[in-house]
Amino acid sequence: MGTKGKVALGAVVGFVVIGVVSANAGANGTGTRPGARSENKAAFAGYGDFRVGTDIKPGTYRTTGNGHGTCYWERAKDAKGGTDTVLANDHVTGTSYVTVKPTDGLFVSSGCKEWQAVGTMAKGTPATAMAGDGGMFRVGADIAPGTYRSTGNADDACHWERAKDADHSLESIIANNNVTGTAVVTINASDAYFKTTGCKAWKKTG
Repeated sequence: MGTKGKVALGAVVGFVVIGVVSANAGANGTGTRPGARSENKAAFAGYGDFRVGTDIKPGTYRTTGNGHGTCYWERAKDAKGGTDTVLANDHVTGTSYVTVKPTDGLFVSSGCKEWQAVGTMAKGTPATAMAGDGGMFRVGADIAPGTYRSTGNADDACHWERAKDADHSLESIIANNNVTGTAVVTINASDAYFKTTGCKAWKKTG
């Protein structure tokens, strides 16, 4: 879920899309980290309604290479289709990670690239730069922890978020902000993910 905008932690909100972002997992903006090996085969397609525990297994999944806002996913309590059944959702540009829980009833995916299962442990050689409109990066695997800087952002168009998991709930958010001009953020090694949308490129400065 997530409209762009700084979220007050612990705030109670209505039905929104938290974190209307999602990322290329590569600093080159292509959806592939430089030097990364090819991913596993797709776990399930990017279109369709999937029953959790029957059609797909609970776990963390990734989709990458999505065009601007063309991919939509949703975790739902059941298949009734009302807004009160939505647990979390997102409109994706680039790459997104999402954790499907055993208690979820349905996972909905529309206009997305194929979904791949990913391990819970970070792997790979993390980059020290990332595309500002890349989306969602896994800390320690896609990007290295540290302090990053993005310059030249206009009119609060740059939105970033540090997250502790891929549940996409309000409780997932460690910190977030909308930025005009120069943005500086420190990503801790204990952070699980970093989201960025509408920003200029980020470079590690420390």
